[in-house]
Amino acid sequence: MWEVLETAKNVAEMSRQVRIDKQALVRFSRKLVEDRIKVPPWNYLYHFYDRGEDTVSYLLVLDSLNFCFWPAPGKVRWEIEYKSRRLSGYYALAASLKKAIESGIPITRAEYLAGLSLSELKKILAGKGELQLLEHRLKILNELGQLLLAEYGGEAHKLVESAGMSAVKLARLLADKLTSFRDVAKYQGYKVSFYKRAQIFAADLYGAFDGKAWGSFMDMDKLTAFTDYKLPQVLRHLGILRYARCLAQKVDQKIFLDPGSPEEIEIRANTIWAVEVIRWELDRMGKCLRAFEIDWILWDLGQKPEFKVRPYHRAVTIFY
Repeated sequence: MWEVLETAKNVAEMSRQVRIDKQALVRFSRKLVEDRIKVPPWNYLYHFYDRGEDTVSYLLVLDSLNFCFWPAPGKVRWEIEYKSRRLSGYYALAASLKKAIESGIPITRAEYLAGLSLSELKKILAGKGELQLLEHRLKILNELGQLLLAEYGGEAHKLVESAGMSAVKLARLLADKLTSFRDVAKYQGYKVSFYKRAQIFAADLYGAFDGKAWGSFMDMDKLTAFTDYKLPQVLRHLGILRYARCLAQKVDQKIFLDPGSPEEIEIRANTIWAVEVIRWELDRMGKCLRAFEIDWILWDLGQKPEFKVRPYHRAVTIFY
């Protein structure tokens, strides 16, 4: 998405609190090639998949709620049990929604989403602890259901089909139609676009359907990294992202950053641009990967204990 890449590049060039270490970036790119690291496959264990329209609806609900999994100060981290495993974060959300469908709760139906109550949502997401921003999550699902009913006959797959096999058009469509996907900010007077969850929905369709059916997009190479709080954590561990001392102290001490603040925007924008430069380096070394595939590799690395030694930055937001 040119608007995401262009604004990320501009912020990276103007950043005062965050910078990209090119030498560390090249070392990591070389290691990816030397170690023959592969793109992680789609996880069918924790995700619902029926090869049909309900999978499209499920993924849209999933990515509508795909944000802010860490616990509020003094609160217990949200976890669930699934197939005798304790899950937290994104996979806990994916599995919770899968369990809901398997138990007969119609979360793939627009009518249900439009009329969903807070008590019902709490039952769907029940577990140890509680997710932050539940009221916001409810509002997002209500808005989604209402849009699908008003413009797409209640069918998520029709929304996807209206993008004409373009991942970029789909991401822009979501950002245009739904306020919760309108992931933009202002930096030094300029508009900065991120579209994290809108882009990740297209990528998830591609992954779940293996590039076929509703995942058969012709422009997956135009997607950028899906900048959140995990990717910057990984890139910082690798030495690719360098924070100014003041920002480093805030992140390490788990001091909240204001959503839309210069510091938060610089972290997110430099993450996107770093992934783009990694893509260039890999291409130069003879390994062609798309930005979303590099994103998946980095996110997968972020699930390993050694990449969690330093905290991730914290901003209470619905966008990631």
